[in-house]
Amino acid sequence: MIKRRKFIGQAAVGAMSLSALQACASQSKEPKRVAKPVAISTWGHGMMANNESWQFLKDGGSALDAVERGVRVVESDPKVMTVGIGGFPDREGKVTLDACIMDKYSNCGSVAYLQDIVNPISVARKVMEETPHIMLVGAGAKQFALEQGFKEDNLLTPEAEKAYQNWLKESQYQPVINIENHDTISMLALDQNGDLAGACTTSGAAYKMNGRVGDSPIIGAGLFLDNEVGAAAATGLGEAVIRTAGSAMVVELMRQGKSPEEACVEVTNRIYQLYKKRDDLDYLQVGFIALNKQGEYAGYSLKEGFNYAIHHPEKQELVDARYSI
Repeated sequence: MIKRRKFIGQAAVGAMSLSALQACASQSKEPKRVAKPVAISTWGHGMMANNESWQFLKDGGSALDAVERGVRVVESDPKVMTVGIGGFPDREGKVTLDACIMDKYSNCGSVAYLQDIVNPISVARKVMEETPHIMLVGAGAKQFALEQGFKEDNLLTPEAEKAYQNWLKESQYQPVINIENHDTISMLALDQNGDLAGACTTSGAAYKMNGRVGDSPIIGAGLFLDNEVGAAAATGLGEAVIRTAGSAMVVELMRQGKSPEEACVEVTNRIYQLYKKRDDLDYLQVGFIALNKQGEYAGYSLKEGFNYAIHHPEKQELVDARYSI
């Protein structure tokens, strides 16, 4: 709900123009174009995702298999408390998972509000390959997963339950950017054949309302690709990404000739324009990664703190993304 903005601490940001935001970005325009294959993932846990997928890509494996394998590692690690097993629960104490996957043919699969299954990305792929649908949710998604041979597990680890019990003492929903907002592992890959694929998976915003679904399982919001152009994926506040069809818009701008970085900057600043008059701008962080068919890549965010992992034949590193405000 939009309310009158508080003046103190907000006026300077609220007065910023789109051109001023763009001026805050790095002045470097050198294209990050590299040899294939390429893997790019969100956040520090993207390093382990890239490591898992790299040897497979290097040996000629498909981008689709690579992104699934990569994000599965993060889903299966209980130490990553924003994805898969060990993820923070909702306000009812339930861990609910969302994921989507997309291949070079624009086939896609998605699951949302999935409970008790460790690897929702693999369930999403099964939805893509074994059903006439794109998205399954809730009890239906779980039933389908069990029918496909997935095992039922308790996703609420002792560490996540302890955090939840501490949260219950005040029960205030006030996300901290770059902590509770970095609730996603998004991964894009370009294989040696020059084909793209993408995956996105999350346990969602910590202590969200029961039933809430963000952008991560929504094709066009959390993830989108066109194998003739490029791919993009998002992280951060899902509601903001959904409002702008964020990842689809990044790809569309690349279709129009913009570089991955230029496309990410423009969509990020569109989100700022929507939120600058709201009273929740302080809690807003969004970030995008993008990869085009030529191997040029980028990461960009609204505010400081977002980073992304990149792996290609010449480099493997975690990069602090440029940002607007």
